[in-house]
Formats: sequence, C-alpha cells, structure tokens
Amino acid sequence: MIYILFIFQLFLSVDKEYSDYELQNQFTTEQIDDLNKIREFFAEQVCVSDFKTCYEQTNHDSLFMMGVGIWNKVDFKEQKKLYKSISESTFNEIWMFCESTFYPSEIKAKNLCAVSNGKYQKYLTELGKSNPRIAKYAERIESFGDFSGLDFRYQEILNDNSSFDLNDPNIQLILAIHYLSINDQVNRNAHLKKRNKPRAE
Repeated sequence: MIYILFIFQLFLSVDKEYSDYELQNQFTTEQIDDLNKIREFFAEQVCVSDFKTCYEQTNHDSLFMMGVGIWNKVDFKEQKKLYKSISESTFNEIWMFCESTFYPSEIKAKNLCAVSNGKYQKYLTELGKSNPRIAKYAERIESFGDFSGLDFRYQEILNDNSSFDLNDPNIQLILAIHYLSINDQVNRNAHLKKRNKPRAE
C-alpha cells in the first residue's frame, strides 16, 4: 500500500511541471484568476500559436529596427478594457499612476509605474530565489519603480532557457506584465511626446 502511494505521489509531482507556489503564497484565488487573464490576454494579442513558439518565431530584430517591440502588437484600447475586467485590488498590486512631465510641452500627466512594495513585487522576489535573472529584474523594479524597455533583451530571452523557460506560466506572466506596461507607457501619453514640426521659413 505504501509503495502504491509513493508511486502515485511521484506521478503527481511529474505531472505538475511548473511551480505555482510563489503565486499561491502571495495572491488570493481571485487575484490569481486575474493574473491568468492578463497572461492569456497578452498571448491572444500577440500570438496565433502557443506562447513559446510565437515568441521564438516573432522577428524581434525587425520590430527593434522599427523602434518598437512585441508589445506593439497589443491593441491599447483592448488593453484598457482588460484593466476594467480585473479587480482593482489586483491592478493595485502591480501598477500605480505617477506624475510625469513630457517634453517639449512640459505638460504633466499620469504615467503607468510599478508598485515596488506590492504583492507582485514580492512574487518576483520570491521567484527570484530560484531564478537569479528574475531576482535581478525584481531588484531593478524595486529600486526605480518602473518598467524599462531595456530590462529584457530579446536574444537573452531566446537563448537563456534556464532563466526564461517560455513554457513556464510564471515566465509568461512576467513577460506579459512587462510588455503590457511598456505598451501603456508608449501609448497613454503619445500625444504629449510628439514634437512640433519646425515652421517653414
């Protein structure tokens, strides 16, 4: 009987390939549902196949040459609808709005920033205990309170399978939140970033 139970437990541990301990340890069931919704939204917006295949087959170099990234595939209007479809408590554990000044207009407006002491930050830190690259990412967000387009290089993600297993729902979630954050920063105040054309002489 003990032998059968051991085999059964072994089977369950093999079947569950990726840990959700860090999520379960930080978020409520409802918040985890919201996080899954965020991850699925991003995948649906940028992919026509599974996340890993999609990410690997995207021509990141071509997007980079155009001055954009994979987040450019996300419809920002739909992204704002996503925000409304998740609970305020989930949103507030990941993001906040801070005031930024945009040049050359010098107009101040709200801009999306990271919550450096929320549950999402704690989740990153906890996940970083087994993934040094995520630990480094968590430290930078905690220090600066924002998401930067320079945080992850595409080639790094594509080549470093030990840090970025694209089949891992945790990595998918981190990339989804990161790229949605960049997309928001690019689009929310785009009209304030445009420089006036010089007057014709």
